[in-house]
Amino acid sequence: MSVTLEDARRVIAAAEKRADEIGQPMNIAVVDAGGNLVAHVRQDGAWIGSVEISISKAWTSKAFDISTKDLGDNSQPTQQFFGIQNTNHGRVAIFAGGVPLSRDGKVVGAVGVSGGSGEQDQTVAEAGAAGF
Repeated sequence: MSVTLEDARRVIAAAEKRADEIGQPMNIAVVDAGGNLVAHVRQDGAWIGSVEISISKAWTSKAFDISTKDLGDNSQPTQQFFGIQNTNHGRVAIFAGGVPLSRDGKVVGAVGVSGGSGEQDQTVAEAGAAGF
């Protein structure tokens, strides 16, 4: 079980709708169960520097089956995952905007969003996940 291109398009459409509502152009990435990129959209005006960040957030969320916001909370000094962002060749993202995609209780992919504040990225990622 994994995310299909059709699934990814639904997730991206829901995320784009939310990004438009808040007036913040975003990069939105969707990965499958193996962490492989299925689809990516860079909305007009979204930062080019956020392309790779959105993909990394999606990959991280699937790699650890956790939102990047929660992983970030647990990777602060004195927390159990402190330093995790230095693993996997620096690909691990520990800030808001990556959300797992689950089907029948199993994580089958993830969405990653970058281009705004952490709060904006998170709300758009959650909207995308709700569209799954």
